[in-house]
Amino acid sequence: MTADPKSIIDQLDDIEAEAKREWDQADPKDRPTIKSRYLGKKSKIKSILGALKDLSPEDRKTVGQKANQLQNSLNDHFVLDQVQSHRKAQYDHTLPGRVQPRGHRHILTQTMDDVVQIFYGMGFEVADGPEIESDYYNFSALNFPPDHPARDMQDTFFLNDEYLLRTHTSPVQVRVFEQRRPPVRILAPGRTYRNEAISARAYCVFHQVEGFFVDVDVTFADLKGVLSAFAQEYFGAQAQLRFRPSFFPFTEPSTEVDVNCLLCGGKGCALCKYEGWLEILGAGMIDPNVFTAVDYDPDVFTGYAFGMGIERIAMLKHGIDDIRVFYDNDLRFLQQF
Repeated sequence: MTADPKSIIDQLDDIEAEAKREWDQADPKDRPTIKSRYLGKKSKIKSILGALKDLSPEDRKTVGQKANQLQNSLNDHFVLDQVQSHRKAQYDHTLPGRVQPRGHRHILTQTMDDVVQIFYGMGFEVADGPEIESDYYNFSALNFPPDHPARDMQDTFFLNDEYLLRTHTSPVQVRVFEQRRPPVRILAPGRTYRNEAISARAYCVFHQVEGFFVDVDVTFADLKGVLSAFAQEYFGAQAQLRFRPSFFPFTEPSTEVDVNCLLCGGKGCALCKYEGWLEILGAGMIDPNVFTAVDYDPDVFTGYAFGMGIERIAMLKHGIDDIRVFYDNDLRFLQQF
């Protein structure tokens, strides 16, 4: 006598409803027995499946799939309920809530934002440029002739004969000059790269802010006024600047700018190497050759440029004596700022 597949499927549906109802109403200590009764080797499902041999191949496949689905459904129901019961047992509503720690901006990001905000208040716009630069924008347009010794001032990561990782944010200056006519007052913050040995005072990756202003009758006095205002705003009213003659290919005259050591008040300490002064930036009047390269008339326009390292600024303000700590990702250090 051939078994009726519909009758077997109806029995499986009844078993599923019965098993779940019995499980939900049972005492936890009785549940292992219930699970064995419905999913064990001698379960009701197994006994019903004994009738599969009397079915046709097509009906055998249909009923077999239904039986497998039932076993999976019951197993999921039993396991999920046990997990939820365990969680309820482990949760104590009287415990105080857990305070999740909140992240904050990296000290270098904070310093960059503070510097940009100060110059933004002086009327500077913010511009950006690519970190992979051409030799033209990074050197040639900034008055670095080919094979000129001035190129040796900046050890460079060259990608090929034409492209490199920018050594400063000064290429943004040229890109802006190509697109705009004076007056131009721009601030260019960003990440830069130099092929230097890593030490307490140097790193192969660092951040820089370049500023420049071009218009009619811009003077060195304007440059000194802007930098002095920045120093007193950032370091405090006690900050004083010292300007020393220097050389940069893209400025003439050029200067290096020092600030009085805030740790010792200019008296001399280990941080300032007992000199009382700390270098913070380089600056100068933009060289006429740079104007010529971007079709600015050097007989009409003048301008100044300055550049400062964000790591250096942060180290001076917070008394940090090793640049490497900015990149060590040590939370004991980062959480102080």
